[in-house]
Amino acid sequence: MKPVNKFPRWAWLPVASLLSACSPLGLVNAVSKVYDVQSVSDIRYGEGERHQLDVYLPATRAEDSSSTPVVLFFYGGSWNSGERGDYRFVGRRLADQGYITVVADYRLYPEVRYPEFLYDSAAAVKKVYELIGSDLLAPYQPAKHITLMGHSAGAYNAAMLALDPVWLEREGLAVEATLNGWVGVAGPYDLYPIKVEDVKPVFFHPDYPADSNPIDFVSNSKVPALLLVPENDDLVDPQKNSYALERRLRDENKDVTLQMIDGTSHTTIIGTLSPVLFFKGSSLEPLNGFIKKLSESGTVELQPEG
Repeated sequence: MKPVNKFPRWAWLPVASLLSACSPLGLVNAVSKVYDVQSVSDIRYGEGERHQLDVYLPATRAEDSSSTPVVLFFYGGSWNSGERGDYRFVGRRLADQGYITVVADYRLYPEVRYPEFLYDSAAAVKKVYELIGSDLLAPYQPAKHITLMGHSAGAYNAAMLALDPVWLEREGLAVEATLNGWVGVAGPYDLYPIKVEDVKPVFFHPDYPADSNPIDFVSNSKVPALLLVPENDDLVDPQKNSYALERRLRDENKDVTLQMIDGTSHTTIIGTLSPVLFFKGSSLEPLNGFIKKLSESGTVELQPEG
């Protein structure tokens, strides 16, 4: 399906200038209503209050000969904050690109610590996998595999599910049979030692749990990875995390692509999916390229970025 940009970039500059005066997420979500997509909210994947997800559907259904990519997005917030309603702009923008997009909540600290939010993330994957065979998605001919995507703490969740098979196995799923790739946006992949105070209790600082660092599982990688990195990140060190993970994956001859997004910070890199930040470097372009290259078997060969 062909992406539709309904407004020129310059038209959003006055709106973008309001970001400092208004709630950024509120404004971004309000403006994202320009995208002509449908949504189904509050689908439960567990018994808890935060065990819910929202589905965003493209305006155009797949043609007979094609299938619709399925993307499951996990937001960030240091495992302390965030809710799926804050990321309607992500769901709408990706659905506008022609993807079935799911935004899932998961439990946060202090309600839970590691590894409970990974249990939730894996359960959300299982629910999406079930939805692929449901009447809700049938008219869109959904792809049989899911592309995981996460920002910041959500990128950690996505990485752990993609790299360490135990989480999906807990839900009766296998990585290669369920996923075709994963996208990490400004993620912490070499987490320790933890310096962010809000994150320390989540991982029992300084007594970090065993087998909880994504970079330690590169040898298990079975599906391609796309790592999107801000130009300036003062929260998650890109060299220690994204660039180090890319090197380790390449050393193991795994499929990985890394792209630095010009003019972005840890926060605004995900904001480039909104219409009010069109003047920033685009996260959407490498994401679209990556998803288009993924086959349903999740074994597509990716070429390194120049």
